[in-house]
Amino acid sequence: MKKIITGLLLAGSFLANASESEFTTKQLQQVAELRTNASNSELSYQLLESLTTEIGPRLPGTENDKKAVAWAQAKFKQLGFDKVWLEEATFPEWRRFSESGKILTPSEQPLHLTALGHSVSTPKDGITADVVLFETLDELIAAPANRLKGKIAYINYRMNRHIDGNGYGPAVRARSTGSVEAAKKGAIGYMMRSVSTAHHRFAHTGGSHYQEGVTKIPNVTIANPDADQLARLVALGKNVTVNINVQTEDRGQGTGYNVIGQFNGTQNPEQYVLIGGHLDSWDLGTGALDDGAGVALTMAAAKHISEIKRPKRSIRVVLFAAEELGLWGAKAYFKQHVNELDKIVAAAESDFGADVVYGFESNVSAASLPVVRAIAKQLAPLNVEYIGKNNANGGPDLIPFKQATSAPIFELHQDGTDYFDYHHTADDTLDKIDPAKLKQNTAAYAVFALMAADAKTTIKAKPVASK
Repeated sequence: MKKIITGLLLAGSFLANASESEFTTKQLQQVAELRTNASNSELSYQLLESLTTEIGPRLPGTENDKKAVAWAQAKFKQLGFDKVWLEEATFPEWRRFSESGKILTPSEQPLHLTALGHSVSTPKDGITADVVLFETLDELIAAPANRLKGKIAYINYRMNRHIDGNGYGPAVRARSTGSVEAAKKGAIGYMMRSVSTAHHRFAHTGGSHYQEGVTKIPNVTIANPDADQLARLVALGKNVTVNINVQTEDRGQGTGYNVIGQFNGTQNPEQYVLIGGHLDSWDLGTGALDDGAGVALTMAAAKHISEIKRPKRSIRVVLFAAEELGLWGAKAYFKQHVNELDKIVAAAESDFGADVVYGFESNVSAASLPVVRAIAKQLAPLNVEYIGKNNANGGPDLIPFKQATSAPIFELHQDGTDYFDYHHTADDTLDKIDPAKLKQNTAAYAVFALMAADAKTTIKAKPVASK
């Protein structure tokens, strides 16, 4: 036993020394200076204020979306990035024009709703039908054939609140394919409780999908207080009839752009750390939390790094296009760079609001873990805990990279306890941002990106698992 303990202590000492040897004393002093500067800077908030105030909502394909691309190009150049360029991304363009709803029986009362992305329109006068309530998508799927003929299906699934947002995945299943399953049962319309943890009377929009060969039916979510009202009426045994009226348009293929800025590395400029967020937003709010904050803090983080030094490898900020309509910018970036993904030494996306970063996690090769631990040590003064599972998922726009297991993925976990109170609603506005928390995010991304770009050892992805 004594030999085992001694061996473990020696191994631990070796790993600690290996971590420290990745960076010189001077480099660590530069990291500390960067951490302080970014923690005290107003730059990320200034960028976010500019984007949300001067541009506002940025639904892919709209004039505001185009203005956001021009805004991002101009800001990158003003901040002194060495290279600024655009890469095209196409996507299915969609517009929301008007929406309304009301309960008709047992008594008339307003219904606060919003159309889901890609929903088809109702007739001009809307659709009126009885509501059939299901608690889950699986219950709807299990319903008998024609159970919903001429009816409006309603899923009442309630999302749970958690710091890491783990309730989102189960809830979003009904948003993604609920209307397809309802149409298969004969429904003429589909409603669902918002994918939300809020008590406010705002409906939450989001992406949805239709299926070839299945009738497309109008597809909406309703605010949580209205969802509770419907559920109470059904529980009382009342015959609940509603009217839904949404006017939308499928505009065919649209074109947008990933906007990219880069500070070039001094020794291996072809290798780079990729950080960023998505530039687009839904049309209801001004996209401050989703994902203006991610755009602003990663742009600011890269700028702060450039003020301290130019690291060995490049720092690339990618502002992805059309994420909200289906990760189209990310897919385009992956396709364009698929043969050079080994040049990415670290990738992290900020797309979970602007509350504090509380955890740091990697998804890299085992040989790269000493570098990861060294980075984690420098994040600790920001109250960021190291999560040593080495199984980070990364942000949504990194999904194509993760699936290819061809890039080292990192996640700076943000506190998402309140994120889904505002996510995809008219309430996603600048006043929800705490400037102090945004500074902490900016500092965390800056420390991470500098150290990943300046490490002695190049961070590598996990090997592709054999099948």
